[in-house]
Amino acid sequence: MSGKSYERVLRTLIRKGAIIDYYVDHMKLENGMEEDFDFIDHKGAAAVVPQLPDGRILMVRQYRNALDRETLEIPAGGRTSREEPTDLAAMRELEEETGYRCDKVEKLLSFRSTVAFCNELIDIYAARDLVRGEQHLDPDEFLNVEAHDLDELLEMIYSGTIEDGKTIAGLLAFARKYC
Repeated sequence: MSGKSYERVLRTLIRKGAIIDYYVDHMKLENGMEEDFDFIDHKGAAAVVPQLPDGRILMVRQYRNALDRETLEIPAGGRTSREEPTDLAAMRELEEETGYRCDKVEKLLSFRSTVAFCNELIDIYAARDLVRGEQHLDPDEFLNVEAHDLDELLEMIYSGTIEDGKTIAGLLAFARKYC
């Protein structure tokens, strides 16, 4: 950059949503021009790569409205507040979605999903030493839990079957760290 900076002149809330808030930012560009940018505010999320004792990875298959189809993903969900520690959110989502729990998780990486217009930050963890518990799905949540070999999941990434960014990042980081 040339030393000049961008300046946010005004941020206008367009719609407050259940998961995100949508704003339009009126920006002064470094060349002096002014432009409106879309901005999506997100309170953050956590995801987890859960490994069963036999080495298989627990995945969830669920319908995603934005794609109008089912996807295969690692368990994940939004934080209950900006203050909720993401390791606790990851363990909560693990139990809610899969019915398995664990006493601790190990952070693999932090992932920004869409930096061009959204501030969402997803912390991704590994969970091992899983204990079978009970699933606690939200009333509007319908998903199936599946167990897959890691090699099979990596092939699904490279073949384009798995396209979800957090799932790709989480599985590749897990494979690099533990294989």
